[in-house]
Amino acid sequence: MENVIKLMIVDDHDMVRLGLKTYLSMESDFLVTGEAANGKDALERLKGAGQDGLPDMILMDLMMPLMDGVETTREVSRLYPQVKVILLTSFLEDEKVLQAIEAGAITYVLKTVSSDELAHVIRSSYRGLQVMNSEVSQALTRGLRQRSTQSGQDDGAGLTGREMEVMLLIADGKSNKDIADELHISIKTVKTHVSNLLMKCEVEDRTQLAIYAHRKGWSGKPAG
Repeated sequence: MENVIKLMIVDDHDMVRLGLKTYLSMESDFLVTGEAANGKDALERLKGAGQDGLPDMILMDLMMPLMDGVETTREVSRLYPQVKVILLTSFLEDEKVLQAIEAGAITYVLKTVSSDELAHVIRSSYRGLQVMNSEVSQALTRGLRQRSTQSGQDDGAGLTGREMEVMLLIADGKSNKDIADELHISIKTVKTHVSNLLMKCEVEDRTQLAIYAHRKGWSGKPAG
């Protein structure tokens, strides 16, 4: 039997919370343990829950009064790093996507996703997998590139030529399979390069690698 995933819903619209709770409660491996109407309310409820009563994951609305989803996610990540946050929004803004991921959200989901897609994102994220649909991934890449215009170029010291190629393709939103096909190497070899990049850049996942690359001002496409 699958582990029960404890969820908290944070949204300033009562009907949205009700709809999410109704759907999520129909899944045998989901348990909604808390709700909040804004970020401040959410943090108060987390504080009152104690460590044993914390949710595994929070479904967080982006736009809320008093404290928005990005600011709240940043505080949750600081105070309760074991709690994973999925940001939900009706808007796909490049800078907001970037801010959400930088704040600590594990992914960013549009409210237009189907119930099955949302369930898949929750379960995959709970297991530590990176799940981001193409629209959101592209928005993240655009946001990173906009940021990169404010940075100088870096020569990539410390990375091999092949690692740099892999890094740039990751920054372009490519999957391991895409990278393997483009560079004509095996997926296993790509995974080895990704592991080396995570260690050398001192980051934890592919999303942070992409952010790292664009902060350095590197191009989103390999040279040559």
